[in-house]
Amino acid sequence: MVSFDLSSDFWEKSLFWVGLLYVTFPLNFLVYGLNDFTDGKADSLNPRKGNYLFGAKLNKEELKSVPWYILIVTVPFLAYFSYVGGGELFILLLFMIVINIIYNYKPFRLKRRPPFDVLMQIGYVFTALFSILLNDLEMLPWQTLLYLTLFAFQAHIAGEIMDIEPDILAKKKTTAVLMGRKKAKFLMFFLLLFEAYILKFWFDDWVLSSFLAAFAFWLLLDVFIFFKNKPYTVPQMKLFGIAMNVAAILSMVWVLYSGNLLHPNF
Repeated sequence: MVSFDLSSDFWEKSLFWVGLLYVTFPLNFLVYGLNDFTDGKADSLNPRKGNYLFGAKLNKEELKSVPWYILIVTVPFLAYFSYVGGGELFILLLFMIVINIIYNYKPFRLKRRPPFDVLMQIGYVFTALFSILLNDLEMLPWQTLLYLTLFAFQAHIAGEIMDIEPDILAKKKTTAVLMGRKKAKFLMFFLLLFEAYILKFWFDDWVLSSFLAAFAFWLLLDVFIFFKNKPYTVPQMKLFGIAMNVAAILSMVWVLYSGNLLHPNF
């Protein structure tokens, strides 16, 4: 939603709804389906998996057909978007697919090569570029792209922090495993502060910057008072997951309503 302006009446255009459908299911299925397919062992040891909030916990037999299902639901959209958007859109979508393959599969398998496991989250920003090309919108300012990139990094680190113990059991190397829980939380803390700074001083957005600053303050309480170096329990992780999803939905509504991320002040 960050690419859109309310004044453009984008919801009246069919391409917007087709694009939203693609990002909601086929693209999500590609991203998380490949992740589950190549991470079965780690997921089987992860107590927070096996639900709609945090993802599936499936055996090899259940997972074996996932790549074929991904292919079936992806190819029609790839063909359609290439037809309506031309070569640029085709290349972008192909690039997004390649990024997911490099992230999940050997010999690259960057999901297990810190710090590339975090840096590769920049792939999420390409969904905004997809929206721009598909809907013929103006390119986002570089300041907005930087903020979105940092947000993707921070969100990924949060998931890795919750998965440290099962990832160690599965011998899965991640940035959070390598750094340890406290240092990973401090990395997340500094990312949050940088994001809050960008929102406040580059976009004059008091709402989102205040929320991220409050989240950063909570992390300090988490590290020094409440949890310190202890792992979260499954109920706690579910509570955090629900809270983060609610916050994400509300932030999308605010970003669309305010339009602040479309207008940096320099």
